[in-house]
Formats: sequence, C-alpha cells, structure tokens
Amino acid sequence: MIGTAMKAGPRNLITDVAGLTVGNASDAELNSGVTAIVCDPPATAAVQVLGGAPGTRETDLLEPHNTVETVNGLVLSGGSAFGLDAASGAQACLRDRGMGFEVGPHRIPIIPSAILFDLINGGDKDWERYPPYRELGYQAARAAAEDFAIGTSGAGTGALTATFKGGLGSASALVAEGLTVGALVAANPMGTATIGNTRHFWAAPFEIGDEFGGLGMPSPMPADATDLKIKFRDMSRGGSNTTIAVIATDARLSKAEAKRLAIAAHAGFARAIWPSHTPFDGDLVFALATGASGRKPTSDEFIDLCAAAASTMSRAIARGIYEATPDDRDLMPAWSTAGL
Repeated sequence: MIGTAMKAGPRNLITDVAGLTVGNASDAELNSGVTAIVCDPPATAAVQVLGGAPGTRETDLLEPHNTVETVNGLVLSGGSAFGLDAASGAQACLRDRGMGFEVGPHRIPIIPSAILFDLINGGDKDWERYPPYRELGYQAARAAAEDFAIGTSGAGTGALTATFKGGLGSASALVAEGLTVGALVAANPMGTATIGNTRHFWAAPFEIGDEFGGLGMPSPMPADATDLKIKFRDMSRGGSNTTIAVIATDARLSKAEAKRLAIAAHAGFARAIWPSHTPFDGDLVFALATGASGRKPTSDEFIDLCAAAASTMSRAIARGIYEATPDDRDLMPAWSTAGL
C-alpha cells in the first residue's frame, strides 16, 4: 500500500466492510442520539481506551486474555453515563432476532458500548424517571442497514468541538492487498478538528477527493495553529467531550491483532484532532474483524492495514464535522455555515 493512492470503498462508509450494518436513532428535543453497529455473523472484537474520562460497558471482555471472542454489535451513544442504557435497548433488539452468545437455552447478545458527553448542548435533558436512551438503542439497532446518515445523526446528533459542531463520521479504504478498512466515529472532542481559526481540517493530508471540502492545508500555516488557549471548550458553556469510534476490517484477525488495530487507529485521532486524548476526553476505539474476506494478512500486510486504519479514522472524523447541519439552538456553528 505504501506509495500508492488510497481509494475509498463504494459507499465510503464502515459498511463497506462486509458483515456490518449501522443504524441511527436521534431525539431532536433531547439533541442527542444513538448509533448501533450490528455484526452478522459475530465479529472478533477488541478495544483501546486512551482518553482520561471514558464511559463504557462490557469492555473488559474484549481483552485478548478473556473468553468471549466475538461480539454481536457495538453501541455509540450520547448522554454521558445515562447513555449506557442504549446498549440494553440494542441487546433487546438483537435478542428478538435470535442473535447472541449461546448459554444453554439462552442467547445473550454481546454488545459493548461507549458514551460521549453531550448533556450541555442546548437540548432538553429534563426527562422524568428514566432517560430515553434504552429506546433509542432499540430503534438504532432495528434501523441497521448498509446505508446510513452521517453528520448530525445518531450518536453525533448533539456533538461539539472547540470551534464547530461535531458529528457522526464514517469512511472506508480499499487496501492494496485486497482488504477493506472502515471507520465510524462520533466526534465530540474537547479540542478542534480544524487548524487555528480556519476551516481547514487537520486531516487534510489524508482526504480522498473533496470528501470534506477539499480545502487542503492552509498556506501559510496560521500563527494560532497550535495555540491551546483557543482550543478548549468552556465546559460550563458548551458541555464536555469525548470521541468514540469503531475501526473495522474484513481481514481475519485474532483478538490480539484486533487490539493492535484499535491502537493504530488512535493515531488517526492524533492526526485529526488537536489536542486529542486529554484527561477530560474519554477517547476510545473499538476494533472489529469480520473475516469476510477469508484472508489473514501477512506481517507486512498487517502494517499496511494499521496505516490504513489511522488515515481512514482521520477522514471519518473530518467527515462527521463537515456533514453536520445547523440548528437554531447550536452553541457552535456548523462547519458548512461558518464564515459564509
């Protein structure tokens, strides 16, 4: 792959990886939502957490030394810790479909999940006894399909960055060895995905075509490009943070190799967000290997796969912010309208 032009898959979505479907559910008044990834058949999975403030469910079972090898799905949700309920809804949906880890007469859908903080974003969070995320999780799993919306949708509905609205992003790449890599991300970082006060994305060197505006890198580089004073959102004004993501491939991987792929994909955060992995972000990457290609990469091919994971993740982050749509309650402008 090194030295060759990267190509996106036919949809430029994570669902270019065979065996995966994605569904979104959003609540406009809540200004939040849920994204569910369904793996049919189950996929080998792993996770790597590098942010200092994660919120997760069932991530310990993904460690290579633990028993369960595959998962039936993953959930990304808004709502901070309240959003962890979304996985229960998705689990109910997949149980209805007869999916899950078989234990005697029972099937238990295995659906690890992660949440981002979007409680202070202009939405109405004054629910009564229980938050609505369980039902949103059910709806998202039921809606899972090969085509799905990005931008202000699903877990990216109420997302923000330091300078613009955040959003749900996805991208894919065809690796020269005949494998596919796909990324899905709810981008809600404390930092920014754009350079200084410009609309140029940090991920620009990896852009394919004009998938997030085609602006390239600014020239000259602005003096404030790495000025941290303008990068952090005031938590009391715009809520907090966290970028949660999935990297997927149709290669045959072990759990240990899937974890290495998740680690590599975090480099995509670092190339697309400044700064990333802060103490107040819960930055996390799940990895999925569906094995649909039937191919296990050689050691050299696996290096290329990891490089593609990083660049594809960077593109997905930028696409999520680029595709966000404006709303009257916005605390940050949408990229599409800022400066116009």
